[in-house]
Amino acid sequence: MATGFGSSSTGGSAVHDETVAIHGGYTPDTTRAVAVPIYQTIAHEFDDAAHAGAVFDLDIPGFHYNRLNNPTNAVLERRLAALEGGAEAVVLSSGAAAVNYSILNLASVNDNIVSAPQLYGSTYTLFAHVLPRQGIEVRFADDDRPECIEPLIDDNTKAVFCESVGNPALNVVDLEAVSDLAHRHGIPLIVDNTIATPMYLKPIDHGADVVVHSLTKFVGGHRTTLGGAIIDAGRFPWAEHPDRFPMFNRPEPAFHGVVYAEQFPEAPYAVRCRTVSLRNSGSTLSPLGAFLLLQGLETLAVRLERHESNTRAIAQYLIADPRVEWLSYLGDPGFAYYDLGQRYLKGHCPSIVTFGVAGGYDARIRFFDSVKLFKRLVNMGDAKSLVAHPASTTHRQLSREALALVGVAPETIRLSIGIEHVDDLIDDIDQALSAAL
Repeated sequence: MATGFGSSSTGGSAVHDETVAIHGGYTPDTTRAVAVPIYQTIAHEFDDAAHAGAVFDLDIPGFHYNRLNNPTNAVLERRLAALEGGAEAVVLSSGAAAVNYSILNLASVNDNIVSAPQLYGSTYTLFAHVLPRQGIEVRFADDDRPECIEPLIDDNTKAVFCESVGNPALNVVDLEAVSDLAHRHGIPLIVDNTIATPMYLKPIDHGADVVVHSLTKFVGGHRTTLGGAIIDAGRFPWAEHPDRFPMFNRPEPAFHGVVYAEQFPEAPYAVRCRTVSLRNSGSTLSPLGAFLLLQGLETLAVRLERHESNTRAIAQYLIADPRVEWLSYLGDPGFAYYDLGQRYLKGHCPSIVTFGVAGGYDARIRFFDSVKLFKRLVNMGDAKSLVAHPASTTHRQLSREALALVGVAPETIRLSIGIEHVDDLIDDIDQALSAAL
């Protein structure tokens, strides 16, 4: 039975992603509003007691209290589910909430998950220090290869987690190989697809069972709005693993005794995430936030074209510059993950590059301090070009050993290339390199 919280329907016929990003999941109401309305309300009225009970029990579609669902948010959810090829999505107040809920939705005390090590700094901290305090062990593989991940899986493992493109390591995970091994062990693969976006890569097409996003980054694109999303592929056979996943196969005491795999077989993971995690801990995305993220999503495909063309030009400039000691860039045939990038990203390159300035650690800091047009921010995927020094910002809390594990050198500079004129960006890089040396 449909929950009324969202679906991947885009109107009946297959259309391209660029069209889905603009029109998907929305049918104008009686006002005929072209823009998705902002339903700035905390609740919705019931017809009578029977109607209220049916909506609360998810027997019929509907909205009741906006901590769980909202009509504006529902459009964003349907649109994201359609773009990722999933059954249902849940939007949240941040990407960090999405990562956290993605684990708490299927793991509890004495359980574990296995993760590729190349992670965003806050995700690594959540996994290494926060979840263990809640009794959930996170086992970090030595790298992202399946042969490093598989030995860590045991009977208490509830999922494998990775980033499709690591931030800022820029590793590309062999999703088909990793999903195959996860499924052989009866566990789902959870993939953070923030950097790649569904325009470049759809992890569900390659075997992923759950996709998470920080919508704050490329989807929003304009540094105005925090947001996160969880997309349920709707394919993992939860009912076939009742002992490993009792939360989907036994009555849920936190929500009216629902058995999710039975009552909501199309998307039990998403429905439980909404009705248990979101309902009871409240990382709710505001309707205005959803509206702003929808605006960003509409122009995502166009922005990515400019992001990528600028990035290719800047990478070629950096490769040829003797003041640059090393460069990591998915468009470089010499980069270790180039072949996997070509395979999974359809020949595209995300607008992230990392590099080291010749002249030692102090030169890297001088470069960072000398940029004029690039903004010194820890965000990425913005229309504006950004520069970050991960070891002193996003990954500051990590030890030297942990930095090496996630693929961050102390001197790493990360550029998120925006959509300004590329000549102006190169001029800024040039003057900052001169100041550094």
